Amino acid sequence: MSTSDSDGLLAEQLLRLTRRLHRIQKRHLEPIGITPAQSRLLRTLAHYETPPRMADLAQRLEVVPRAVTSLVDALEASGRVRRAPDPTNRRVIRIELTDGGHEALRELRGARRAAAEDILAPLDTAQRTQLGGLLDALFEAPESRPC
Repeated sequence: MSTSDSDGLLAEQLLRLTRRLHRIQKRHLEPIGITPAQSRLLRTLAHYETPPRMADLAQRLEVVPRAVTSLVDALEASGRVRRAPDPTNRRVIRIELTDGGHEALRELRGARRAAAEDILAPLDTAQRTQLGGLLDALFEAPESRPC
C-alpha cells in the first residue's frame, strides 16, 4: 500500500471515528435535552470571564452569527442562558449562563465522560496513553493550508 493510500485510509478512519463519536455523544446528551451544538456553546460560554456578545461566541465557535442566535434562542427557551443588556452600552446584548445553564454543564461533564468511556472501551490504559500522545501531535501541528 502506498503512502497516499494509507494516508487516505487513515483520513477515512478518522472521519468514521468522528461520526461515531458524534452519534455516541448525541445519545448521551438526549436525556439532558441538549444537542451537541448547544453543548459546545454552553462549554464555550463557561470559559468567558464576563458574558460575551453573540458575535464573540460566533467567532470563537467559528460559525455564522445566525447559528449562534438559533442556539441561544433554544437555550434561553430551556432556561439555560439569558440575554442581558451590556451595562456600558445599552445597544449591546450579552449572553450569560443561568443557574440552569450551570446545572446543565455539570450534567454535560458526566455525559461527556460516559461517551468517552463508550468510545475508548476497547483500549487498555497503555493504548489510551498512546492515542492521547498521537492526538496531541496532530493538534499541535501547524495547519498547512486552508481547504
